[in-house]
Amino acid sequence: MPDRRMWLIGGTSESRQLAEALALLKLPCTVTVTTESARSLYPSVPTLRVLVGRLHPEQVGQFLQQEQIVAILDASHPYARDISQVAIGAAGSRQISYLRYERAAIDLTFEDAKVIYLDSFDTLISGDYLHGKRVMLTVGYKPLALLGQCSNRSTLFARILPSIASIDAAIAAGIKPERIIAIRPPVNAELERVLWRQWEISLVVTKASGAAGGEDIKRTVAAELGIPLIVITRPNIDYPQQTSDFSVVLEFCRQHFF
Repeated sequence: MPDRRMWLIGGTSESRQLAEALALLKLPCTVTVTTESARSLYPSVPTLRVLVGRLHPEQVGQFLQQEQIVAILDASHPYARDISQVAIGAAGSRQISYLRYERAAIDLTFEDAKVIYLDSFDTLISGDYLHGKRVMLTVGYKPLALLGQCSNRSTLFARILPSIASIDAAIAAGIKPERIIAIRPPVNAELERVLWRQWEISLVVTKASGAAGGEDIKRTVAAELGIPLIVITRPNIDYPQQTSDFSVVLEFCRQHFF
């Protein structure tokens, strides 16, 4: 059925791996990403269509109809709450199968006492966590506008992606250019240590991005250097179906085309 397509909500390394697998299976798929730089990460094959731009809630119905979407595979970033909620709502109202594929969270069984969990960036800035600290922010560029409010009581450093949008956001947030490093992950433990020591970092803020996002490396380096690590936990979203098992995802995709 060549007109039936899968909607893959992309923008992550996991979504790229899924797109490559779907391309090998020759399953028709439409990937949505928000930036042109993200488009280039996906394979160029006839069965794969990559669309760039933010889908607003009022556009999703038309998109699903035009693309003849029969199933939704949500592999967006764990903190991309809005698009996930829109996709869940659209799937429910149109009776379209939905599956959330998310990188596995870090096992917290043997947790380090220096790791602090907070439920949001609002909680972070409303507390006294950053006061007087030299803070390494490894949270992407979107929260920087909010976190920049703390620049008068702490010294902020930002590690961001090497994109114009990221750099502009960091500077607009009041982070000085000499305190910005633009680098594409993964960042290994050795480089983490060098950066934290060079900048004399006394506190690191990250997201619960799992091993794929380098969270495990940051935990290891923080423990070695005795530097507290604040982890902003993932949004609490009630996904209809969710897995971190790649084989489950592939079976979900196959059942809609074979």
